[in-house]
Amino acid sequence: MSPRHPAPPVTHDVPATVPAPAAGPAAGPPPVSLAWDDGTVRVVDQRALPHEHRWLRLESVDELIAAIRSLAVRGAPAIGLAGALGVALAAHRHTGPDGRADEAAVRADAARIAAARPTAVNLTWAVSRVLGRLAEGPRAVLAEAQAMLAEDAAANRAAAVRAADLVTGLLPGRRLRILTHCNTGRLATAAGGTALGTILELHARGLVAEVLVDETRPLLQGARLTAWELAEARIPYRLCPDSAAAAAMSRSMVDCVLVGADRVAVNGDTANKIGTYGLAVAAARNAVPFVVVAPDSSWDPELPDGTGIVIEERDADEVTSVAGVRVAPGGAAVFNPAFDVTPGELITAVVSEHRTLRPAGPAAAGSPDPGARTRAARELTELSRVLYERGWMPGTAGNLSVRVPGAGSSALITASGRDKGALTPDDVVTVDTGTGEPVPGGGARRASAEVSLHAAVYRSTDAGAVVHVHSPYATAVARRLSGTGEVTWLPLEDLELLKGLGLADAARTRLPVFPNWPDVPRIAAAVSAWLAESPEAPPALLIADHGVSVWGRDLAEARNRLECVEAMCHLLLLTGGPELPHRPAVPSRGKDPLL
Repeated sequence: MSPRHPAPPVTHDVPATVPAPAAGPAAGPPPVSLAWDDGTVRVVDQRALPHEHRWLRLESVDELIAAIRSLAVRGAPAIGLAGALGVALAAHRHTGPDGRADEAAVRADAARIAAARPTAVNLTWAVSRVLGRLAEGPRAVLAEAQAMLAEDAAANRAAAVRAADLVTGLLPGRRLRILTHCNTGRLATAAGGTALGTILELHARGLVAEVLVDETRPLLQGARLTAWELAEARIPYRLCPDSAAAAAMSRSMVDCVLVGADRVAVNGDTANKIGTYGLAVAAARNAVPFVVVAPDSSWDPELPDGTGIVIEERDADEVTSVAGVRVAPGGAAVFNPAFDVTPGELITAVVSEHRTLRPAGPAAAGSPDPGARTRAARELTELSRVLYERGWMPGTAGNLSVRVPGAGSSALITASGRDKGALTPDDVVTVDTGTGEPVPGGGARRASAEVSLHAAVYRSTDAGAVVHVHSPYATAVARRLSGTGEVTWLPLEDLELLKGLGLADAARTRLPVFPNWPDVPRIAAAVSAWLAESPEAPPALLIADHGVSVWGRDLAEARNRLECVEAMCHLLLLTGGPELPHRPAVPSRGKDPLL
């Protein structure tokens, strides 16, 4: 029986392979995937991976062209670099006894190399650049090609750092779940990689939770090559059928999409591996940042927009057969474009080693933002997952809400009875901030039972987000201060963490501890009365045996304030002993003297 995933066969017009250099037990695959080697071009045969890591030695221009067309060499930067080395190979082969190259013959070979694949601008750019040194002789051509190898490695590194900085700015304070398409690592470049290089950089910063790798049909560059590189780098990943990527985004399984590009137009339209356009559409629908990483060599200053990009159509056998086994009926017609063009309006940013382009541009002030609800829902589900993993929202306990920007008196709140570690945007409900009642068309789920508490905060403050959790230390303190059936108080004084609450007087305050009355609206009414009577009240409260509620101008600020309250409660439990202060209820009329 044949292997389940046999390596693709080597085509007859590519020379036999040569063994990869021997390595010691601790050594891994070489850090580069193409090089000049004593009058030949050596490349990693990408068709053989992941089952076999082998090198091809290309001794003629015909062999190099065949390697490019058969995808033994692929990836826009790598194709360009291979083309540059191919011109050096032509110059080497067409050099006479006098040491001078036959320029006409070299230029003819260069034209054939440049036409090997039409979509990636890198190939024509690289061929043209090295031809500029032809008059200086073969050595000058080779020196230029080798300089381009070094430049590409440096460009990839710079672009990866720039893109990683951008992504962490867009999605601060979290480990990221990234989706990527095709292969954009060292196999596709001189070294490091573009989008995959960015993932490596984020991983080095400890910021990658998981990578979802699109299979990238029909030739499975993601399953074969990107998975191999991620495994090599020990980055956690899962393979994802191309058709499942949109579903993954809709289920809040993706924080960011990172892809490369074969050509970037002046307006930000980008050509990349087929399937990229669909990812961008899904990302836009689900408010997921969509970032393209491509070196300057992939940017075409002569191309105003993507309509002028020539899309390569590849052989039907790539679709009708899998690993050499035919799966489609005989005579089946095929549409097999190698690339598609993603409009710039769907792209969050295009990043190179020197610049960051935001094709979509910032939203106009005051204009409606159709993605606002989706982004707010994603923020809720992402923070819910984080707090669940910390044990602060165990099971179905706890709830979060956030005002919807530009939506008037509406807020989103997590639904009742849902596992807080597995929420999706479908598990949030739109409610009226004044009443807590569901808004028509605002979701099929039932709002959290504590929605009236959130509404009380929104009615009485300018809060943009409310967080209610069962964090252990705040919950323990609330329990120790309960038992009277009345509101009690937790004094907080001379704690540095009080600054985190944004108080006018950061030296001291008191947090109310409300009884956990079975009638939640009764608690909400008490909260509303307290906030109405105390305009400078701290943005936090405790509920006996039922956790802590904190609010802020957005979810990030609310979370930060929650961290401060929980840490102060922890300090009290560590230093105050078993008998925490107990205070009688403050009369319902009159301002609390400590506020």
